Amino acid sequence: MNLSRRDLNSNVVNIELTLASIIQGVALYFLTENARTALSLNNWPALLYLSAGLCIIFIFWSRSIIHTLTLIKWPLEFGHNFFYIACALGEAILFTRLDRPLAWFRWSTAYAAFVWLLFVYDVRLIRARLREATNEPDRSLYQHTMEDQSLNIRVLVPLLFFFNLGCALAISHWPDFFIHRAGHVWLIAAQLLSFLVYLFYVTRFYNGIAPLILRSHEGARQ
Repeated sequence: MNLSRRDLNSNVVNIELTLASIIQGVALYFLTENARTALSLNNWPALLYLSAGLCIIFIFWSRSIIHTLTLIKWPLEFGHNFFYIACALGEAILFTRLDRPLAWFRWSTAYAAFVWLLFVYDVRLIRARLREATNEPDRSLYQHTMEDQSLNIRVLVPLLFFFNLGCALAISHWPDFFIHRAGHVWLIAAQLLSFLVYLFYVTRFYNGIAPLILRSHEGARQ
């Protein structure tokens, strides 16, 4: 790889890492501000919503970092970054609903749908990297990434979408139980558990491809 191309790749990676960190920092600000209000009301279930919101930030940030380390090269992909910014807006709006269970799950459904679109959009980027791959480490890395992308598109994100949709419909149809008798606590607890399980999956996925990332970058320097 020539020096100018390598420098451009490095600049694009730095832009991606900076953007991912900034937008999640903004999302964390909205979560913190709304958590202060919710917790000041001695509303202990808000702790579950706060924890779920924090998990959303962890998930988005970790996935964006993995994406940057595996796929991002010159030229800069504007559409992908626009999706990132729009997702951060969705998180900020979602975090204003910490004390409103029905609104929380409605926005969680919309957010999951948008993340689903982001995964679908990024398939074209993975396919482009597969076409460009000239050595076995690159091909192996991009193939593992494509398998993870397909799993998220076909199984994991749809499950999250339909779970949130089901929760929103349940609260809307039976408000007496889920709102007045605090049945929503079971729903947010289940959502939080699903986020923790997904975080565990993301961590395992990263640990599995970390050696491939190293081999791919070593090959690019040669």
